[in-house]
Amino acid sequence: MTTGEEPKFTVEEVESVAPPPRARVGDGETPADRLERKRDYLEGFLAAQPAGTAPGEPGGALYESVIAALKEIHDPEIPVNIYELGLIYGVDITGDGAVAVTMTLTTPHCPVAESMPGEVELRVGAVPGVRDVEVNLVWDPPWDMARMSDEARLELGML
Repeated sequence: MTTGEEPKFTVEEVESVAPPPRARVGDGETPADRLERKRDYLEGFLAAQPAGTAPGEPGGALYESVIAALKEIHDPEIPVNIYELGLIYGVDITGDGAVAVTMTLTTPHCPVAESMPGEVELRVGAVPGVRDVEVNLVWDPPWDMARMSDEARLELGML
């Protein structure tokens, strides 16, 4: 600003300023009301079922029944079921109840290489709602110990 020019802003002097309104923490709800509301929400949340889960999808009744059947099959050399061992690579279920199980074995020279796929087919085929079963035995990717679940590691004393 050069000398002789009027200032471009104005200054207003005041005696006092009204205090700002205080923040309101409560809305009149008592702690007991708040606890009951939270409890209701939690009960509803825990009781809710996944929306739109098809029976053959993970979380569906048929899928979970097939997984339960697979968990009943144990490797004769290792006291852990084949599902927790990580021998099951995939379970695909069609809408009409056809099940395809993709699995492997610990080694191609496993003593149960000939009988294990047949046992999987029989056990899964016995699940109510399963029309037919196809077991695909694959060697790629090869099984390794990293595929085991924590439950299997605990059972084998590896944790």
